[in-house]
Amino acid sequence: MKTRVSCPCGTVIKAEDEDTLVEQTQAHLAAEHPGMSYGRDEILFIAT
Repeated sequence: MKTRVSCPCGTVIKAEDEDTLVEQTQAHLAAEHPGMSYGRDEILFIAT
């Protein structure tokens, strides 16, 4: 299971499960990088 995403801006997003990781990553993108959005598969592809 993947539970961590490192954003190029330096933010590291950690979660207990993949569903939460996707939600938190999408929220980060909406708040900090307007206009950028990724789907679940794309987020999990770059996650570790």
